[in-house]
Amino acid sequence: MTKKALILGITGQDGSYLLDFLLKKKYEVHGLIRKSATGNTKNIDHFINNNKLFNKSFFLHRGDLLDSVSLNNVIQKVQPDEIYNFADQDHVGWSYEIPTYSFQTTALSVIEILEILKNIKKKIKYFQPLSSNIFGLSLEQKQDESSVLNPNSIYSLAKATAYLACKMYTRIYNLPIYGAIFYNHESPKRSKDYVSKKIVQTVCEIYHKKKKNIFLGDIKAKIDWGYAKDYAESSWKIMQQKKPDFFIIATGEVNSVEYFVKNCFSYVGLNYKKYLKIDKKLLRPSKTSVLRGDITKAKKVFKYKAKTKLKDLIKIMMDHELKKYNE
Repeated sequence: MTKKALILGITGQDGSYLLDFLLKKKYEVHGLIRKSATGNTKNIDHFINNNKLFNKSFFLHRGDLLDSVSLNNVIQKVQPDEIYNFADQDHVGWSYEIPTYSFQTTALSVIEILEILKNIKKKIKYFQPLSSNIFGLSLEQKQDESSVLNPNSIYSLAKATAYLACKMYTRIYNLPIYGAIFYNHESPKRSKDYVSKKIVQTVCEIYHKKKKNIFLGDIKAKIDWGYAKDYAESSWKIMQQKKPDFFIIATGEVNSVEYFVKNCFSYVGLNYKKYLKIDKKLLRPSKTSVLRGDITKAKKVFKYKAKTKLKDLIKIMMDHELKKYNE
C-alpha cells in the first residue's frame, strides 16, 4: 500500500529535498503552500511541471501555519501516514526584528498541529525539525540529546518551546512524534540571507568582476556545517524507527566562517584576503558559543553517517552558482 506524506514548508530547502527523496521512495506526497504564496515555488517547479507526477503522486494544497482551520482541513482531507513540518520562520537574524511573528510561526503553530493530531482518529507520525541554536551558550564541547537547552534568541527560544511541546504531547497523549536537532545545513537552495549562500554568491560575483569586495561580520565563528540533502533524507530514516525519539543530526566537525570564505575563493583561484572586509554592523546582538553535534546516538540507532564533507559541499554550491554565468 502506498504511503502518504504531507510536507509543510515544501517549497523551502529541506522540504523540497525531502519531496524528491520521498517520490523516489514511491510515496504519494502532499505539500502545503501559503494561501498568499506567489512566485516562491522555484525549488519545486520541476515537479509541478512534470505531468507524470503533478496531481498524480504529488499534490499541493493551500493553507497557513497560523490558520488552524485550513491546517485541519488539509490534514483531514489528505489523511497522511506521515507529516513533516519544515515550515517556520527559520532565520535567527530575522527573529530579532520580528520576534512575535517568529515565535508564532515557529512555536505556537506546532502546538496547533499537535492539537489537531491529538483529536484525529488516525495515528499520524509527525516529524519536527529543531535547530542546534536551542543549546545557545553551551558550555559543552559537543552537544548530545541530553544537553541543557539555553536559547539565546527568539528563534532558538521558539524552537526550544516546540521541542518541549513535542515531548509533552508524546508523554501525555502518546502521539508518535519524531524529530531531529539539525546543525547548520546548507545547499544551493539556500537564500542569500544566509551567510553560506551570501559568501558563495558574492565570491562568484567578484570572480566575474561584478563586485569588488565581500562584507562579513564574525569570521572567527565556528560552525558545524552539513549538506541539506543528506539531512532531509535523515528525516525519513528517523520516522521509520519504531519508537518516537529525537536525534542530533550533524557532522561532528566545526570550521570557521573564514575557512568557508577562504575555500570558496580558492575554488576560483583567488586570495580571499584581497577582497574580505569586516563590517561590525553585521555582528549579531547576542553572543554565541561553538556548537558541535555529537551524533553517537544516530549512528547507533540507524547507522547515520554525515556523507558530505565541507569541501565537497562548497564545491556543490560553487559549481551551481558558477553555472548561472554560463546559461
